[in-house]
Amino acid sequence: MDELLAGMRAIAETTRLRLLFVLSHGEFNVSELTQILGQSQPRVSRHLKLMAEAGLLSRYKEGSWVLFRLSEQTRGAALARAIVDLLPGSDSVLVSDIARLEEIRRQRAEAAALYFGTNAANWEKLRSLYVSEGDVEAAMVDLAGAGDLGNYLDLGTGTGRILSLFAGRAAQAIGIDQSREMLGVARANLEAAGLRQAQVRQGDIYALPLPNAAADFITIHQVLHYLDDPARALTEAARVLKPGGRLLIVDFAPHELEHLRDQHAHRRLGIAPDAIASWLKRADLRLVRERTLPPPRTNGSGLTVSLWLAERPAAIVAQKEQAARNRVEGNLA
Repeated sequence: MDELLAGMRAIAETTRLRLLFVLSHGEFNVSELTQILGQSQPRVSRHLKLMAEAGLLSRYKEGSWVLFRLSEQTRGAALARAIVDLLPGSDSVLVSDIARLEEIRRQRAEAAALYFGTNAANWEKLRSLYVSEGDVEAAMVDLAGAGDLGNYLDLGTGTGRILSLFAGRAAQAIGIDQSREMLGVARANLEAAGLRQAQVRQGDIYALPLPNAAADFITIHQVLHYLDDPARALTEAARVLKPGGRLLIVDFAPHELEHLRDQHAHRRLGIAPDAIASWLKRADLRLVRERTLPPPRTNGSGLTVSLWLAERPAAIVAQKEQAARNRVEGNLA
């Protein structure tokens, strides 16, 4: 009771309602939130602090940034979601906030596209600056196990290196990426390798150009740290996974190398295990195995690489489909 009342008191202010609405669309740092709301940083920080203390928001530090998002597991999280659902999305103030939010996302996307376009030809060299890709690929093959992979999908395929690694074991292999420059390099690499069953397509990782349950195996290699909303990307990946299908994620462990954000378009300084666990749970995916690869001792600036293998449990899919049928039958009754 006290926790609920504290949350309600923390919400009862116009700016805080606006912040809740904005943060229901993703996570943002304080500087971005001040731009969206058009208010001073001390004012916005004070509101964020009060809502975080009430359990409505989660706050975490990542290098020099402090990022905020709606809480996910507390009673305050349920209250925050309920309040957001009640807010009129057509309200002129909220519409303006979302317009500024989308402008920030557009600027991020342009910066990332410029970076990837500029560095497409040298991507393999850039990608190997901090960790042995040979060791990472060997670990990926080990986690994937033996046997055919069926319909294989590589999200954020880049130069197509990981697509090439697994395409020979797939009935069909498709790489998805938004960068035309990257796709051009990937096509050339696939042709040189003679992988006729592999193809690449331009597409949005948040809205994949594929039907439900189209893939048996999906890889997301060194992509999540570039994304505004990794949870949404994993939920979309789960959508196109068949019941029993598997998802293999590779990314950096948390680190403090700020120059990767400033110079290499990284949105996040690594991915924490608790974040992955939360995102997978939200996407109805079950973690099967995980592995960590530390950098060589000789490389003082090296990055640790984490690997997670998850699956889409057939039982959960069946339960959701039955629940959907029950709702339809109830509406028709």
